[in-house]
This record gives sequence, C-alpha cells and structure tokens, in this order.
Amino acid sequence: MTITDVNTVFADEKSAQLSAARSREQAFQARIDRGEIRLVGGNQYEVLTGWDRGERFTVGRNAQGQIDEIIAAHGLDSRADGTIALYASSPAWHGLGQIIPGGTADIDEVLRLGGLDFTVVTTPALYRRDGELREHADQFHTVREDTGAALGVVGRRFTPIQNRTAFEFLQELVNRYDVVWESAGPLRGGRRVFVSIRLPDTVTVDATGINDKIVPYVAVMNDHTGRGTFQCMVTPWRPVCANTERFALRDAHTRWSVRHTAGAASQIKEARRTLGLSISYYEQFAAEETALARTNIAVSDFHALIADIWPLDDEASSRAKTNAASRLGALDSEFRTEVARVGQTAYAAERAITSYLDHVAPRRPGKTMTEEVARATAALVGAEDGRKYDAHKRLMLLTRN
Repeated sequence: MTITDVNTVFADEKSAQLSAARSREQAFQARIDRGEIRLVGGNQYEVLTGWDRGERFTVGRNAQGQIDEIIAAHGLDSRADGTIALYASSPAWHGLGQIIPGGTADIDEVLRLGGLDFTVVTTPALYRRDGELREHADQFHTVREDTGAALGVVGRRFTPIQNRTAFEFLQELVNRYDVVWESAGPLRGGRRVFVSIRLPDTVTVDATGINDKIVPYVAVMNDHTGRGTFQCMVTPWRPVCANTERFALRDAHTRWSVRHTAGAASQIKEARRTLGLSISYYEQFAAEETALARTNIAVSDFHALIADIWPLDDEASSRAKTNAASRLGALDSEFRTEVARVGQTAYAAERAITSYLDHVAPRRPGKTMTEEVARATAALVGAEDGRKYDAHKRLMLLTRN
C-alpha cells in the first residue's frame, strides 16, 4: 500500500501555484516593458499596440497582490448559452468570443458563431386606452424572433434587412478573392450587427522608404432600431495600431447606405457590384499616401492644420480653450510617436490625426455600450470621416508646393 505524505503533496501544489503566479506576473510585466500595455490608474490598464489599441481592462489581484483575474471591459453581447457573441479569425485583446484560427469562408458558420443567426420581425405597437390594448396604426416594434427582445420603434414602410441578407452579398468577394471572414457579432443586444472581411492585397506606402503596410478591409453594419441604415464601407486598417479611415479620394465610392425598405435587397446587390470596382482605388490611395510620406512638415504647419480643423473663436469660453489646449497636447503626443516611426512628414501628421480621432478623442458612450464599443462603432460607421478627409485634403496641398 502506498502512503501519501499530505504535507509533501501540499508543498508541491503550493510551489506549483507560486511558480504559476510568478510566471503570470513576469509575462504581464514583460508586456508593460515592451510598451504593449500601460497602467492608467488603479488596477486599470490600456492596450497600446495592435488592432485593439486604446481599449482598457481591469486586473484583479488577490490578498498577496498577485494577478487573480483580468476583467475585460468589452461590452459585447452574450449568447443564450452564456458565451460571448463574437466570431473572429484571430484572438481579440480580451480573449473572448468564438475563434477559428485562420478564419472561415462559410457564412453560415460566421452567423452561428457570431450570434447573428436570428431574424427580426415587426409587430404592431400597442397602447392601453380605457382598460384595453389598442394598435397604433402607423407604428411598429422591431423584435428579435429568438429572444422576443424589442429592438426599436419603426414606421409602416420599414422592412427589416435580415442579417443573412445584409451579409451574404460579401460571400462572392470571399469566394472570388479566396479570403475569409474576419469578424462578426451583435452590439447592444442585436440592435446593431457587423461583419468584416480582409481583402488579399496589402497596400504599401512608400515601398522604398518607410515601407508602411496598410491592410484593406470591407466592413458592413446593419441596424435594427429604425434609427440607422445598412452601411457598407471599405476601410484601410494599419496593423500596427488599427487606425481606420475611408479612402480620402474625391471620386472613390467607399461607402453605401441603404434604408430598410422593400427595395433594399436590390440596392445591396448594387453595392456588391460597385464594391468590386472600388478595390482598384487602393492603387491611387497608396500613391497619395506615398506623396505625403515624402513631404516634410514643420511643427508650426502641423499646429496650423489643427487650428483649421478644430477652429476656436476669439470669444471662446475658458472651458473651450482648456479643451483645445488638451487636444493640442494629445495631438502633439501622437505626432511625436509617428515622427519617431516614419519621420517628420505630412504622412506622420495624417497618421497622428487619425490615431487621435480613433483612439484618444473623447467619446461619450450610450447607456447600453462601453466607451470601447462606442469608439469602435464610431470608427466603423465613419463618425470622424469629415475631419479625416479635411486633414488629408489640406495635407495633399503641401505635396504640390
């Protein structure tokens, strides 16, 4: 008979636990040392690199001060089985979701794993009068059939664009270019849903100089609340920090918006046709960005650009002036970071402004989303496209001097 020494077993287990804790602490500290994350206050940290740059998480520690858990402030929806409703071809910063390494080309799998395999119906809006329920003749609710959750209030002409209808037109691009679905999921309980695919050709800016790589994506968002539209956009993302921007070209068709009506399906088919044509614009995009990369810019010119994009009246309030000073400081910081990477050029100036708008500029989230989700949504729907285009247009003038 074998006799177990419980003291030895306990000591071995405790030693293993301490070793694992030390390894976890060392790995976490290594990420800080490499500049991948930073402490922003208390136990909250911010991601500094990668496509998830700017997002935050909280580190929980035990009584001994060792890392106990990492709490992700992801703001994502959950599925009926409790798992996070997100499909991705590579792990996100929060480590959540249904990950298929390398991705999949099967839209049915994307809809299922991303929690988008539900349909939306409209039901008459009811109101109570004299103790009885009555129907509102011209008002309806959009409702998820799987959960019965109300998503929005719409009019009589509203026709839901189902998730599969909204996204399956991209399957042709997936098949034609031999690419995979990158990500998919719902936001705010399914009120908004999104998918993205990565196109095969990487854009290179100034190949003989800074050799900066930009990855082209196609992103689609659909809205079930009645307050938004179906939107499709071409979005260049820089892998180093996931700055997003639409093509800053005068005649590039990079966004389509379709209202939820009976004729929406045919309009989505047209978006598919023009989407294929838009891919050729990447060559022109790379040419313009290369011109910016080969144009030097003085700090004073960068500040003048900021003043033009964010004008401040002489009679502005003290609060407005304080906010402007804070914004200038943040933009200067972004500019210094880009200058260290690509030189003091108009390209660095554009990257700094894009980075500020995507990751730093104050973003007030709605009641049902975190700041991270609000920021990501704003980037996808192009909330700051006007300023990005304005900056690009003004900086391109410098290349012609």
